[in-house]
Amino acid sequence: MNASPNPRYTRAAALPGILQQRIVVLDGAMGTMIQRYKLGEADYRGTRFADHGKDLKGNNELLQFTRPDVISEIHEQYLAAGADIIETNTFGATTVAQEDYELAHVAREMNVVAARLARAACDKFSTPDRPRLVAGALGPTPRTASISPDVNDPGARNVDFDTLRAAYYEQASGLLEGGADLFLVETIFDTLNAKAAIFALDELMEDTGERLPVIISGTVTDASGRILSGQTVTAFWHSVRHARPIAIGLNCALGATLMRPYIEELAKVAGDTFVSCYPNAGLPNPMSDTGFDETPEVTGAQMEEFARSGFLNIVGGCCGTTPDHIAAIAQRVSAYKPRLRGEKLFSDLLAA
Repeated sequence: MNASPNPRYTRAAALPGILQQRIVVLDGAMGTMIQRYKLGEADYRGTRFADHGKDLKGNNELLQFTRPDVISEIHEQYLAAGADIIETNTFGATTVAQEDYELAHVAREMNVVAARLARAACDKFSTPDRPRLVAGALGPTPRTASISPDVNDPGARNVDFDTLRAAYYEQASGLLEGGADLFLVETIFDTLNAKAAIFALDELMEDTGERLPVIISGTVTDASGRILSGQTVTAFWHSVRHARPIAIGLNCALGATLMRPYIEELAKVAGDTFVSCYPNAGLPNPMSDTGFDETPEVTGAQMEEFARSGFLNIVGGCCGTTPDHIAAIAQRVSAYKPRLRGEKLFSDLLAA
């Protein structure tokens, strides 16, 4: 994706330097926070979608149209808690995902509006010494290009590479128009889906002349240490390293305790890039306020241990995390130096 290890970014140009100076804080869960507002069907429909023929509750990406006040408030809560980077509310804002609601035709607009909301929040909190950045979030879609949805037909597929590539190109184009500073390809359970997103981002940057940092974040689905499409963390890294992401990492599925060995592995093998980590707040617990076990203090302490061990460059939270979790993480990791890229250090020695 980038012609050199140190590309000349047209947006977020300062980010590589910041990542060498300190651990950068990402925001927490959007869905967890939306649940706190206890929104009903009418909130999702608003006036624009009042007569739509399908139930819309749970289609969180619609809220940038119908309840932008909620999305903006959540962004600002995370920024006030100490986040340096906030994600757009676009996890499911692709034509592929929105087909389930018969709303594929508004997918691109969802991304433009979402990026503008996040941009406004970041601009409100940014200072010359501490810029706040918008990460355009590209989720995995509810379909998988590598795995059959039919146990009786291993060759069956419900999506193909070209469909995914086109959907991601449209999404990224909207995020770019809306003011995103970087792209985050996240919660990857199928490397082929991720490759479609990477291909689309490369196309978009070639077409526009823009060059944005890209973070790639996979999801280890269970204690096997593999993503759903079968790769180990090391194999996943080698499958996507050609894209020269500014960071590679893991998020979702596991809490920090179970994720630790896989982040450690990634920190060792991905020597030529930075490492990101934003786990769930432990295991699901329907009796908890957030739906997950861990309190901010527990998650913060675990992320501090990761930082002390030298694993981290970017840290945040996924499902079950809140602004309180992000504040605890930000406070606990602030005392530690960021992980250094091995190949970068070696290059410096040669240059000297």
